[in-house]
Amino acid sequence: MSGGIGPVAKDISLPPGGEDEGVVLPGHTTRLRFLSFRQLNSLAVSLVLGASGMVAISDLAFAILSLPYVLFLSRVAFPSFRRSATEPPVFGFRNRLLAAYVAVAALLGLLLPIAYILEGVLEGDKEGVKAAAPHVFLLASQVFMEGVTHSPRFSLPVRAFVPVLYNSRRMFTIADWLRDELGKEAAAAGGSTVRLLAGRGLATANLIFWAFNLFAFLLPVYLPRALSRHYRYKEKN
Repeated sequence: MSGGIGPVAKDISLPPGGEDEGVVLPGHTTRLRFLSFRQLNSLAVSLVLGASGMVAISDLAFAILSLPYVLFLSRVAFPSFRRSATEPPVFGFRNRLLAAYVAVAALLGLLLPIAYILEGVLEGDKEGVKAAAPHVFLLASQVFMEGVTHSPRFSLPVRAFVPVLYNSRRMFTIADWLRDELGKEAAAAGGSTVRLLAGRGLATANLIFWAFNLFAFLLPVYLPRALSRHYRYKEKN
């Protein structure tokens, strides 16, 4: 995942022999499957949450409309080099630091919030579940979209655009989640003080992590490098 579950889909991924992934990343020199097991799981999570009624219509529309817009960008603004090989990745494929970063993003952004939602269903914390659902829905949709764009048909700038787009949108849903958690009483969290503190801590940690990911990594580092590499590659081809 890219910034998503790894800042930019396949640039930040595990080395060969690990997952066959496709989070939060772009441009890989080997031929990959269209969608990996991770992207299919993310699609399933998005569909379940989208059908649950816990995600606002505006977030559903955002996720649905992001696909035709990405296709529009890939045709008009940043077309791929159809006759050449996939553009080289922004970061080294065996970068262990970035692979660890992706793992933290997946744990903090998806796995723990999903566990929080499932536990909330059992505890009867309807408000906590409803507040956390939009973030999980959008992040799962981001992982799926990163899998879609990780193809020679999409250029590096388009692949970089996906995590920037989704991360920007999720900052608002995470802020709403944190605001909801801070306004809750223990009784509203299924009567569990531990769950109340866990919800506040998880929402705060996600806000800090994804703000850092957007403003300290994606915008100042990843996106400029993706654009620079794209245009240098374009000049050579």
